[in-house]
Amino acid sequence: MKVHKAEATMENHVTQIAREDLEDLREAFNKIDIDNSGYVSDFELQELFREASFSLPGYKVREIIEAFMRGDSNKDEKISFEEFVSIYRELKSKELSETFKKTVTRRDGIRSFGGMSENSSAGTQHSYSDEEKVAFVNWINKALDKDSDCQHLLPMNPSDDSLFTSVRDGILLCKMINLSQPDTIDERVINTKKLTTFKMTENLVLALNSASAIGCTVVNIDAHDLMAGKPHLVLGLLWQVIKVGLFADIEISRNEGLIGLLRDGEQLERLLALSPEDLLLRWVNYHLQNAGTSTINNFSEDIKDSRAYFYLLDQIAQHEENDHKMSVKIDMSGLSERDLEKRAELMLQQAARLDCRQFVSPHDVTSGNSKLNLAFVANLFNMHPSLQRVHINGMDTAHIEGETKEEKIFRNWMNSLGVSPYVNHLYWDLCDGLVILQLLEKVNVHVNWKKVNQPPYPALGANMKKLENCNYAVRLGRDVAHFSLVGIGGENLNEGSPMHTLALVWQLMRRYTVLVLSDLGDGDKVGDQIILNWVNKTLSEKRKDTQISNFKDQLISTSLPVIDLIDVIAPGTVRWEMVKRGERGVLRQADKLNNAKYAISLARKIGARVYALPDDLVEVNPKMVLTLFACLMGHGLKKANH
Repeated sequence: MKVHKAEATMENHVTQIAREDLEDLREAFNKIDIDNSGYVSDFELQELFREASFSLPGYKVREIIEAFMRGDSNKDEKISFEEFVSIYRELKSKELSETFKKTVTRRDGIRSFGGMSENSSAGTQHSYSDEEKVAFVNWINKALDKDSDCQHLLPMNPSDDSLFTSVRDGILLCKMINLSQPDTIDERVINTKKLTTFKMTENLVLALNSASAIGCTVVNIDAHDLMAGKPHLVLGLLWQVIKVGLFADIEISRNEGLIGLLRDGEQLERLLALSPEDLLLRWVNYHLQNAGTSTINNFSEDIKDSRAYFYLLDQIAQHEENDHKMSVKIDMSGLSERDLEKRAELMLQQAARLDCRQFVSPHDVTSGNSKLNLAFVANLFNMHPSLQRVHINGMDTAHIEGETKEEKIFRNWMNSLGVSPYVNHLYWDLCDGLVILQLLEKVNVHVNWKKVNQPPYPALGANMKKLENCNYAVRLGRDVAHFSLVGIGGENLNEGSPMHTLALVWQLMRRYTVLVLSDLGDGDKVGDQIILNWVNKTLSEKRKDTQISNFKDQLISTSLPVIDLIDVIAPGTVRWEMVKRGERGVLRQADKLNNAKYAISLARKIGARVYALPDDLVEVNPKMVLTLFACLMGHGLKKANH
């Protein structure tokens, strides 16, 4: 095998890696770099490590991506072979990790620092972007401007590090989560007065568990990291939270006009399965095509000259004027400006006329910062989608249903664990078996990754490779995890069958939920009756009269058993004036919902990672009720053992 010249030029920097190892790394790299571009994408890094026989858990890979991508000067979210070798060398070098000293450097708007996370890979250098910090500060200042609970924090100064200290008491994070996903946190549970370290920690635990419930990956972050204001972790979490809010309405069930982005001959199911990023790209190109100009392929290289943005803004303004929503004439003369930075500023001045000058500076446009440009476009879509309501085959697209609450819970649970790729569509994104196999690993089922087919799949036989993965996943679920999978085969997952997929995913979630009990007993053998017995025994010991007969007991609809249980586990947590008990135990529906919201947020505040929704309690959804009580049992037993 030939060694590329680039390798020879870097040998002085990789003296710890022998030539034959370099050749092995090159071979692994070439297998992933299927288009011979000389780069792999950041989401392919975990596959690349596996190919190089150096498997790492997902959260480790994410930390590496976070650290190195923030230091990536061209912001293209791609990794060259040289960068990969450098990452590999640092991970393999114990000497580097032992002698690694905290340093802070700054270049091209990137701040770097080492060894700030105890959980991070040894020797990893963490970086963060000043541009992102400024963008997030400006967004938060505007979004929470009128929130009375945040007046002690706002406005933050984008030119200093106040953002990193502002998250210390947890209030701002809780508010941002509710801004992105309304009613996730019952704000009656947030500590806002006399903030001791304990109360601030409670807020941070509440924020982290709530962020997890809306699909943010928080497995490598804890309250101490946030209280210390570790920049890369604060920015990483805030970006996830902000993105949830920006992407919330970018789906067909929320904006039926998106149906107009269907391509000729394309099935509706395929459009429904597209990620918000892909939908945004189609949306931009839809308007660019209407403008009669060339389309774009990304939000980095292709938008640097501001041309696409000028035409996009012009199309939006014309659409708004036709609908008599507003009359703004976009000044296109900026396209003749030869200085790209000045041109970008002129473009953003036009965006400001649509009240959409958020997230990007002129430099963020000309440097192709894909993250911030994606946020800019998402906000533009949310403010001015400018799409016509359409019909297909005579059917009103308003009848297209979005994902169910159960599907959303499962999808958020998967994403919170850091599965790769990110799950946007519960069935489509599971049809190659890779996410299921990762989940099996997370419930202590050994997966032999050498037996797993990794993307990119061959043009011919791609579905066969995916089916093999699904068959392997079902076999592990049935034979190793001992799940009940009667009538479920790999083909059911591969075809995206909702009934069969949900049956397997539910058993995975249940196993994951009670796994915490395995540290205190044998989690694999914890059955429903054991959890039920613990709930009733714990309640009766403190003379609570809210014992339940099973997980379908209608008393659960009041949430009183949950609230009483929390009071036993964490005395003094419940503010009883917030709890409705009703006359003779009879509660109105509104009071039930209020109790349920309070109960769910309390559970998260005391440290239980709960994915159930308030409606699950009110409607007494036995599956999600079980997971809630199992989480509380795990937390209660762990606390008792300490």
